[in-house]
Amino acid sequence: MELYREHGFDETTVAEIAERAGLTERTFFRYFADKREVLFGGSNALQDKLVAALADVPESAAPIDQVVRALEAAGDFFDDRDFSRQRHAVITAHPDLQERELIKLSRLASALAEALHRRGVQKPAASLTAEAGVAIFKVTFARWINDPEERDFTELIHESLAELKAVAAGT
Repeated sequence: MELYREHGFDETTVAEIAERAGLTERTFFRYFADKREVLFGGSNALQDKLVAALADVPESAAPIDQVVRALEAAGDFFDDRDFSRQRHAVITAHPDLQERELIKLSRLASALAEALHRRGVQKPAASLTAEAGVAIFKVTFARWINDPEERDFTELIHESLAELKAVAAGT
């Protein structure tokens, strides 16, 4: 992030990133496919965390509540608001990074939908619920990084869910 701030994302090279991290370029490529992936390195861990958290929610809960309970686990994942703001600014400034972010979120929705389906939620409902959950996640994340009160991620998840339910109810 320091290099991206200092030189800009486009001007920062893999060689500079590797050097700053005390690695060789070869070692860098063992961990990341390219310099863009540095910004998304935690996406698989986040997905795994949310799917595992979903497995811990009672199946008797409504599907949307199961997903929201899983999303609560993301609160522990995001502990550095300033870093998240910087990362978001870099991604927002580059359409190709925005596209990659959308792909990662789509994979998250697919993983959550599959986990819901394994728990007995039928396919169309599982997909719709997972997509709604990812929408809640996206709105919550934007609120979290921009919240002047710096409220808790979980509190903002529930606020976003309440707004989604109000919109769906037509109120």
